[in-house]
Amino acid sequence: MMSAHLIATGLGWAPRGGKPILSDVSLSVAKGEVLAICGANGAGKSTLLRMIYRYQRPDTGKITLAGDDLWALPPRAAARRVAAVLQEQPTDFALTVREMVGLGRTPHRQGFSGAGARDGEVIAASLHRLDLVRFADKPFGTLSGGERQRVMVARALAQEPELLVLDEPTNHLDIRHQLEVLGLLRGLGLTVVLTLHDLTLAAEHADQLLLLHGGRVLAQGAPAAVLTPETIARAFDVTARIDTSGPSPRYSFHL
Repeated sequence: MMSAHLIATGLGWAPRGGKPILSDVSLSVAKGEVLAICGANGAGKSTLLRMIYRYQRPDTGKITLAGDDLWALPPRAAARRVAAVLQEQPTDFALTVREMVGLGRTPHRQGFSGAGARDGEVIAASLHRLDLVRFADKPFGTLSGGERQRVMVARALAQEPELLVLDEPTNHLDIRHQLEVLGLLRGLGLTVVLTLHDLTLAAEHADQLLLLHGGRVLAQGAPAAVLTPETIARAFDVTARIDTSGPSPRYSFHL
């Protein structure tokens, strides 16, 4: 059995003077696994991600990466190990695609040193992996929303992290590029934590699925074990039907 790479125990967070957004959330992800976090709007998915990529410190609980307390690491050390791709895209449209991807190398540079040969190799490889070579010298602002999303994934890969965190990475992507990006994430050898609205995509591409409801863990495990009609009904307040006649399950929902 693979040992856990990312472990979170007893995570909780509430806005000052407000009701808890997350309560007693724990998870465990093995090295190289893909964990999809699912749940209705307001279930706490984005808050949980913010804790994992060190944007929002938990009020309670602990997160470890390869045994190290993630929130005890110096910021630069953490940035070398954890990369995030968020739904909010940069507004500095004057940068070229190559320059945008190159920003992923920042945590690896010392002081005011410029890009070295190793940086160039990593940037080139990231552009190639996301099929962005032909866009390398174009201004980021001239790209479509889906192309920009691929640039942000390439920038995260250029960081050479061991943990990749993505908030709805298939947003703005057409069906082909959704499948390509999710397939790529599975083949990276990285530990990946992402949120997905599409349960079919989550079931097909994740090793594990964490289902949140009301800021608490409703279920975690293999997608087929988590996504039952009963848990889906409780998490989303809908009636669910699961078609298992094909190679992978298909979900339909009714009020």
